[in-house]
Amino acid sequence: MACPAATTARIGAPSLWRSERSPGGVLAGSASPRPSRAARDTRARASELQQAPPRPPASGPVPTHKVTVHDRQSGVVHEFVVPEDQYILHTAEAQDIRLPFACRHGCCTSCAVRIKSGQIRQPEALGISAELKDKGYALLCVGFPSGDVEVETQDEDEVYWLQFGRYFARGPVERDDYALELAMGDEIVVLSSVSAVGSL
Repeated sequence: MACPAATTARIGAPSLWRSERSPGGVLAGSASPRPSRAARDTRARASELQQAPPRPPASGPVPTHKVTVHDRQSGVVHEFVVPEDQYILHTAEAQDIRLPFACRHGCCTSCAVRIKSGQIRQPEALGISAELKDKGYALLCVGFPSGDVEVETQDEDEVYWLQFGRYFARGPVERDDYALELAMGDEIVVLSSVSAVGSL
C-alpha cells in the first residue's frame, strides 16, 4: 500500500487517496487513509473477474450435475458432481481431481474438451471461437454444467490448430532470393561507403 504523502507528492499525479474529515471539517490526522472510490471500484472489478458471474438467487438449493471427464492424456475417467453455478475445473480441483489447465481465465486452449453428451454454459470462453463452440468444444476453467455432461480432454495443440491453423496454412513461405540479394547488396554498399569515408 502506498503512502498517501508519497502519492500526493508526485507533481501532476492524481491521488488515489483521500483524507478523512471530521464532522467539523478538520482533517483527522490519526485516521488511516482510505482508497478513493475509483480505486475501490477498480479493485472490486478486478476481484469480480476472478469469480464466477453472479446467478440470480434461487428459491431453493442450487442444482448439481454429474460431470464425466475422459482424460485422454492420462487414460483416466473422472466422475464428479458440480453445482450448476460453479466452474467445472475449480470444482474438480476442490475434489482433488487433476485436469489439464493453464490460464484459468478462458483465454487459452489447455483445458479444452470436446462435449460427448450434455451441455456446458461458457459465456467467458474467449480461448475458443464461436465456430468451435458450435462444434462441441468447451473450456473447463470457465464452463458451467447445464445438466449431466460427458466430455473428453483434447490436445491443446490440436484445438489451437483447429482455431488458428487456417490462418497459418496458406502454404509454405517461399524464399525470395532476389529480395535477399538486394538486402545483402544494400549492406555491402553501405559498408563500402563507410570504408571509403573512413579512408578520407
